[in-house]
Amino acid sequence: MRISGSVALVTGANRGIGHHFARQLLERGAKKVYATARNPELVDLPGVETLRLDITDPASVRAAAAAAQDVTLLINNAGVATSTNLIAGDLAKIRLEMDTHYYGTLNVVRAFAPVLGANGGGAILNVLSALSWFSYDGANAYSAAKAAEWSLTNGVRLELAGQGTLVTGVHLGAADTDMMAGYEGDMNDPADVSRAALDGIEEGRIEVVVDEWSVKAKAPLSADPSLFYAV
Repeated sequence: MRISGSVALVTGANRGIGHHFARQLLERGAKKVYATARNPELVDLPGVETLRLDITDPASVRAAAAAAQDVTLLINNAGVATSTNLIAGDLAKIRLEMDTHYYGTLNVVRAFAPVLGANGGGAILNVLSALSWFSYDGANAYSAAKAAEWSLTNGVRLELAGQGTLVTGVHLGAADTDMMAGYEGDMNDPADVSRAALDGIEEGRIEVVVDEWSVKAKAPLSADPSLFYAV
């Protein structure tokens, strides 16, 4: 998958990592970049083509796919973080996490899979999280939704292999974006995250683990969970 000459669509491109994806795609020679958001008037990046897209609204997704029939690279970046737990948390917020990260991503993949197939296969990049691999008290709804999105990523990779579509998952710890406002730990530069992810696409990798924190989060998956969780 070569980014130069590609036609890319980025969800959640109005800020954060999505903004950096759109900018770096232009810098790498993408022929066209659709920068999408629920409020596309907030996208402030010269050279992109803006589209309105709410990934939780199937009609909005269908309209975006109809308007962008030339896409060869789909970047599923849009997300939310409600800081909600599963037992006592607001069920509407828990549903929002799943509706966004799982069903929303699935909506977009289903709509654009035929477009990618018609254009030679192309690639899909899903922005996941180190929290795909473990739960954290205070953000368990997010962890559950990202774990589901990770499984979705692996599943659609198998289903789209026959049409030649590369499906890549990107895992990272905290990034210095509006979503992480107030977080006091170490954070990735979002420009570095998008750069590593796009490098992974061009290298044909199916998984990109951005930082050492995520490497450490993945390592215990094959071990007894009691060694990871202090219950």
